[in-house]
Amino acid sequence: MTRSDDVPPPDVATAHAWTALGGDPALLERVTYRAVSGGLPARLPVAELARATVGVCSLAAAELGARRSGGAVPAVRVDEGAVATAFISERHLRIDGRRPTNFAPLSGFWRAADGWVRTHANYPHHRARLLTALGLPAHSGPDELAAALAERPARAIQETVYAAGGLAVAVAEPGESEIPLAGLPLAECQRIGEGAPRPLPEPPLPTSGVPSPSGVLPAYGVLPASGVRVLDLTRVIAGPVATRTLALLGADVLRVDSPRLPEDPDAHADTGFGKRSVALDLAAPEDRRTFEALLADADVVVTGYRPGALDRYGLGADALLERRPGLIVAQLCAWGWSGPWADRRGFDSLVQAATGIAAIEAKDDGDGHPGVLPAQALDHGTGYLLAAAVLRALTERQDIGGGHHLRLSLAGTASWLTRGIAPATSVGGPAHDPALWLAETASDLGALRHARSPIASPDGPLDWARPPGRLGADAPRWL
Repeated sequence: MTRSDDVPPPDVATAHAWTALGGDPALLERVTYRAVSGGLPARLPVAELARATVGVCSLAAAELGARRSGGAVPAVRVDEGAVATAFISERHLRIDGRRPTNFAPLSGFWRAADGWVRTHANYPHHRARLLTALGLPAHSGPDELAAALAERPARAIQETVYAAGGLAVAVAEPGESEIPLAGLPLAECQRIGEGAPRPLPEPPLPTSGVPSPSGVLPAYGVLPASGVRVLDLTRVIAGPVATRTLALLGADVLRVDSPRLPEDPDAHADTGFGKRSVALDLAAPEDRRTFEALLADADVVVTGYRPGALDRYGLGADALLERRPGLIVAQLCAWGWSGPWADRRGFDSLVQAATGIAAIEAKDDGDGHPGVLPAQALDHGTGYLLAAAVLRALTERQDIGGGHHLRLSLAGTASWLTRGIAPATSVGGPAHDPALWLAETASDLGALRHARSPIASPDGPLDWARPPGRLGADAPRWL
């Protein structure tokens, strides 16, 4: 049996995600999907996760736009081809024809004495800590690393590297993860405090009659997040995907990075669309004053740091909400907000390894080599969920006021993928063609070939108002 080109609601995965975000179930009938086949092939239901996260984000955008305009929530139709392309946006990226390297030579799966480990050493400081933890010289390459890891048990490697501030995890078998997946929620969305409704300012309509280079004017008249000011304190990939999406929908997104911890410029080229970028050292008094001035006028703060990492700057969620009633604080972490790994650093590839996903997706090569999802799906999926949570919080603030505290994690999304989504019983639609969803854009970084956004608006695809610029090159002020 094959499904039709339009997948009719209700879609179970979409309904689960929308419920987790506190959405009105009656609105689910407004979302449909254009099916494609072969977009994100995997043993786990990755395609279902991907389309559901984009679906709820599109619906949340439509809901906010309708609330601001006073109209009914319009229907949105998500193209699964756009979703599959966007979920590997970092692989489609070209900068003046150059293909960026997504994983450094010391990042990957390695045999341990009793199994496998996964390392992450894309950043220079993580590479240095990994080698230091294993007693290897700074110039060591893959051969030296492989030899050192093969002599040690996987969990001993994991703990030794973690203690040194590096990144390595033992590859877990399904059901044997050290992370308590059963207790991890997909999203935690809490309204904080009372208050009158807080309508967003009415943004002016574009003088050209269209809000973006795509030429699409939404049915609700303005982009849903127009006039929303977002402080973006996130790094690769989930947080930047969320804020890239908010920028697409009209928000003024100002990304803040420390000049002492530079970002990978290629990663920024992929996820920096629509945003501006500033460098501020929160430990420096003058930069801190500048940040506080930005914070005073922000509607949303999005953070992607470990639990407690920003507390020393007085920027924990509780402190922010106490100082700024009505603020929306959206937080993202790797391993969940409680439990034994809550304070550990992590990336999508490591969460896949530690939660049993890599073992489920193991290669059929006879030696048990762990596998990977066809995309950094935990990152991208959590990013769209985080954006959707912010959009829903803005809608609720329009109606009933109060602040909002939103928390998501890559591990929570991994739990949903492995335990909460049923694979589709049928497939259909035309074969996936990513070329339909790629675009060419000139920028200060060079000529970019990039994935278009999969977010569906009532009248067609949207485009970002600006390409990514150079990291830290913008003025620290709101537009």
